[in-house]
Amino acid sequence: MPESLTKEEMKAYRVQGFSCVSCAKTFENNVKKLQGVENAEVNFGASKIYVKGQTTIEELEKAGSFENLKVQDEKEQKVEHEPFWKQKENIKVYISAVLLLASWILGKQLGEEHFLPTIGYAVSILVGGYSLFIKGFRNLIRLQFDMNTLMTIAIIGAAIIGEWVEGATVVILFAISEALERYSMDKARQSIESLMDIAPKEALIRRGNQEISIHVDDVQIGDIMIVKPGQKLAMDGTVIQGMSTLNQAAITGESVPVTKTVEDEVFAGTLNEEGLLEVSVTKRVEDTTLSKIIHLVEAAQAERAPSQAFVDKFAKYYTPAIVILAALIAIIPPLAGSGDWSTWIYQGLAVLVVGCPCALVVSTPVAVVTAIGNAAKNGVLIKGGVYLEETGNLKAIALDKTGTLTKGVPAVTDIVTYARNEDELMIITAAIEKGSQHPLASAIIKKVEAKGLHYNDVFMEEFQSITGKGVKAKINNEVYYVGSPSLFEELHNQIKNNQKEKITDLQTAGKTVMVLGTETEILAFIAVADEIRESSKEVISQLNHLGVDTVMLTGDNQRTAYAIGQQIGVADIEADLLPEDKLTFIKKLRGKHHVAMVGDGVNDAPALAASTVGVAMGGAGTDTALETADIALMSDDLNKLPYTVQLSRKALNIIKQNITFSLGIKAVALLLVVPGWLTLWIAIFADMGATLLVTLNSLRLLRIKKHHVMK
Repeated sequence: MPESLTKEEMKAYRVQGFSCVSCAKTFENNVKKLQGVENAEVNFGASKIYVKGQTTIEELEKAGSFENLKVQDEKEQKVEHEPFWKQKENIKVYISAVLLLASWILGKQLGEEHFLPTIGYAVSILVGGYSLFIKGFRNLIRLQFDMNTLMTIAIIGAAIIGEWVEGATVVILFAISEALERYSMDKARQSIESLMDIAPKEALIRRGNQEISIHVDDVQIGDIMIVKPGQKLAMDGTVIQGMSTLNQAAITGESVPVTKTVEDEVFAGTLNEEGLLEVSVTKRVEDTTLSKIIHLVEAAQAERAPSQAFVDKFAKYYTPAIVILAALIAIIPPLAGSGDWSTWIYQGLAVLVVGCPCALVVSTPVAVVTAIGNAAKNGVLIKGGVYLEETGNLKAIALDKTGTLTKGVPAVTDIVTYARNEDELMIITAAIEKGSQHPLASAIIKKVEAKGLHYNDVFMEEFQSITGKGVKAKINNEVYYVGSPSLFEELHNQIKNNQKEKITDLQTAGKTVMVLGTETEILAFIAVADEIRESSKEVISQLNHLGVDTVMLTGDNQRTAYAIGQQIGVADIEADLLPEDKLTFIKKLRGKHHVAMVGDGVNDAPALAASTVGVAMGGAGTDTALETADIALMSDDLNKLPYTVQLSRKALNIIKQNITFSLGIKAVALLLVVPGWLTLWIAIFADMGATLLVTLNSLRLLRIKKHHVMK
């Protein structure tokens, strides 16, 4: 959504028939001139226009009549696209081609000088190039030189010097080129359109004792939505009854179904696979996670990539330069006596055609739209072409440890007992720790509950917290202590050597050790650690393989951080960091090269903002992640990271290939002027061929899938 307009003051319309960026700009300017319209912005990538003020669809279509654009309210059911070969714009190409062929056959039989073939060619030119000429003449009057202006001059010039066959062929080939461009942009946009169609337009709602099917626009927050097996969810909400597995691929890109039960969050567009669910609606239809994804992807596709800005600036000076060059080629040699006028005017016209910037102008937007659409389908939100290109240039990725490389939930990993039964000691520890708010205490309680032990029945008295070291309490007339090894160093003056060694071993393995004991003896060691995500090691290995330096950032002590970092395989480990230290480190790293920061988007927000590219995990559940990050991984899955880097690199390479190729083929064709070999045929094939090839090259980005990442 355009940033310059706010959601409340604009209306969005879908537009069908955009063939090029300049046509979209012309349409935008036409709409701005309409009565009652205060402002308008076109999003070419999403094929939409946002209008501030009052207007009608009829008025908008009138403003787009130069390109035969069809306009539709965004909320209306999407009209199915006509098949490519049936589209109105393409029918005139068929008629023009038939007239050209018939005129050519007549010319062979009656002779090229006969007036009938000439009339046939003229009619063919008018039918195929009618809309082109109107745009070309308008631009010529305003001294605006774009591809329509160049083609109009070239075709009329060809007719004047008697090259009717080539003039008519140029018209047809240019129309085919535009149709293919339109087709490829539609193909690139299909990723967003498929997202739009994911969620149902109606929901089954229970109000009172009645179950009624109503349009999603009329569903209110707090309504109870009934979702039967095999149905898709129409709204976001919280499960209040039932249990089922949901396929969340549309939102997170993960095809493995997730079990959902009471109090779990569910999203519009996900598929309920087996159970009946009752869901309390928590968001209106325009605020659902799916709607946010669609709006973010559309806004991203409207963002200009740095290479697009270069192309636009280049084309601005390049097109008038081509007109001047063509004029010089047509005038100077005959004036200098190096050939007749018709030969050099023909060469000049061919230069105009070959100089058409079609391929150059389309080289970047098709690649950007395709890549961002593909990423969205795979559960990765890239918020603009600039971030796509920046990710392609990444040299280092810094990852927050807790919650990113690890699960962020401490768990008991080892229990070492020195007296009594293990279960008895765990019950005593849990009974003492249940009053504590410390995360390590919750890990112990979870472990005891998982073992099915009852600790709530234990009578405890004289509970006391020992600041920074642990707690103590009396159970069965005996005082027990639970705390750090340093607490027991103080209590017992010293810990036995074999026990000290055990503590060191556990700490070296990256675990935090808690001790249970009395004033006279140590009863047990309980080691707690934040569990490493199953995917972390594989992801870091893939990133290293892609030549990206990986850095782990953590507030843990050096020993624990080093143990976890070694296990995961990161290249660099930064420990003992406060949140502001993370920010300082990212700024320092950014001074050297392009760096991404990966975090959960909440407490990592400053570091995410300071990095070249901020990547947030688990965007599906948190609005903060969607808002603060440049890229959001919709699932809590790091596997998307190597895929995103590879997709961005591929997109960057394709953009560079497209720009190089579209300029290179023009340069080669222009050099053919020197020996006088450049013909209108070669010119139009060079122009159309380049446009077609850069488009097909860009569409290769649709083939990159998450599992295609190099191992």
